[in-house]
Amino acid sequence: MSNRPPLRALRAFEAVARHGSFKAAAAELGVTPTAISHQVRLLEEICGCKLLQRRPRPLMLTGAGARLFPILRDGFDLLAGSLTAVAEPDAQAPLRVTSPNAFASRWLVPRLPKWREANPAVPLEIIGTDVVLDLRAGAADVAIRYARRPPIGFAAQEVCRDSFFPVCSPRLLASDGLAIERAADLLRYPLIHFDWMNRDPDAPTWRRWLATARSIDPDLNPDKGWDLSFREELHAIDAVVAGQGIAICSDVVVGRELENGSLVKAHPLSLPGYSFYVVWMHSSPRSTIIESFSAWTRTVI
Repeated sequence: MSNRPPLRALRAFEAVARHGSFKAAAAELGVTPTAISHQVRLLEEICGCKLLQRRPRPLMLTGAGARLFPILRDGFDLLAGSLTAVAEPDAQAPLRVTSPNAFASRWLVPRLPKWREANPAVPLEIIGTDVVLDLRAGAADVAIRYARRPPIGFAAQEVCRDSFFPVCSPRLLASDGLAIERAADLLRYPLIHFDWMNRDPDAPTWRRWLATARSIDPDLNPDKGWDLSFREELHAIDAVVAGQGIAICSDVVVGRELENGSLVKAHPLSLPGYSFYVVWMHSSPRSTIIESFSAWTRTVI
């Protein structure tokens, strides 16, 4: 008779420990919170010790639970990676890289010839999307994530951190022949806005920039709305390059346009952005080439 603990109990505890919630674990595994609680208690009986402290809230791991959780997490990651390797046995299969659309288009794609030059035997498959794909489920081998801090539970290396400035085409500034001497002068031009998918209240938007700028220019109206709005960041950048207005943009995403002069900073006041991270599973069977890709991104800044 096997003395292995039930897989359901192991999965239930790992999900609870990762989410810190019976409800969230139940939603992930498609069962009820009661069923999750039952499986965790079963595992505690098998282990002969408590794995969770249920009271007082919030839910916390005991010492035994804290030792068991990373073992299970890494084990499930290893299993997922192994299944991916079985399904994709070709060692020369494309390295699947998911990236935010704007970063993929404006930063990554222009640099791909340098990757091919350095790694001709390793093709890349670029998955541009602003949706966070599930690396654990094998949706991609590696992700470029844009966040304030690296995601928990993954290997992650920072590529760069950005800042946000008002930028525009130099043709726009030349159109009326008037110099921009203070923040309020920007309001002579159309303001272009794009949506922030994560709904961060501290995101570097026009609303926040205008409120910040008012501290140095009391005549500026911080409640001015935008004249042109886009759902996609890329479309907003295209409009700015075309001379249709001024937008608050990442100096990393529009770095090449700033370098070649097709865009200029319309005002020196900046807002802090986030970091771009290369992220992958610790147990990925392609860790070696992923680490090479991560190192490459930091050399082609």
